[in-house]
Amino acid sequence: MRRSIVPRLILALTAACIVIPAALLAVWSFTARWPWPNLLPERYTPRTVSELLFGSAKLSRLLGSSIALAAAVAVLGTAIAVLTARAEALYRFRGKELIRLGSWLPLLIPGTVFAIGFHMVLLRLGLADTVAGVLLVHLVAALPYCITIMADVTRAVGFGLEEQAAVLGTGPFRAFFYAALPSLLPGVLSSMSMAFTLSYSQYFTTLIVGGGRVKTLALVLVPYIQGGDRALASVYAAAFTGSALAVFGIFEWIIYKVQRGGT
Repeated sequence: MRRSIVPRLILALTAACIVIPAALLAVWSFTARWPWPNLLPERYTPRTVSELLFGSAKLSRLLGSSIALAAAVAVLGTAIAVLTARAEALYRFRGKELIRLGSWLPLLIPGTVFAIGFHMVLLRLGLADTVAGVLLVHLVAALPYCITIMADVTRAVGFGLEEQAAVLGTGPFRAFFYAALPSLLPGVLSSMSMAFTLSYSQYFTTLIVGGGRVKTLALVLVPYIQGGDRALASVYAAAFTGSALAVFGIFEWIIYKVQRGGT
């Protein structure tokens, strides 16, 4: 009996930690005045929502650009990670350890040094304050996680399926896409989810490399939080969280369909 109560209490506590802040966020989105120590807001207003939907903030445009940027990072990062993981896990060659170390360098360098140094390089390349520059810095920041995920999955899958396909006369590309890739797909989607999360939540690197010209939802959200405008910050935070959860839900649905189809 006690064993069944403890998991339920943990589950209820976890749900409360998620639902209560989400409810407060929704209330703050329509609050005009909520002085301490009142338990409920003193005055409500639709100003924040109407300003975001019909004003100059253009929430829809911010959502579109942020999701598109993060999705591009997820696709490119995972594609590079798949190739790097296959080379690292399935082949032997000189410099293999250097590639493994190089994939972890973005994590070993402090974030401020990484962003400023990357910005100096992009200045020389003419890519500073551009979407392409922000895409590159997000991609480099996400690659260590993507490569780690794909390396573990690639080692688990191994080379056996492709060898069997080759014995049956299949070429290397068809063997990979039809024999190995379906087994790697859950890892691919996990890598894409991780890369999307990292890119979608990047603030400092976007600010430094984008120079304030490349607008993302995280870049706009943080100043409102720091400036004390809780109503607008709450609306942006709700949009940020809801859109991210929607994308993760799509990823989880795809993983579920893939795993169900595989069984």
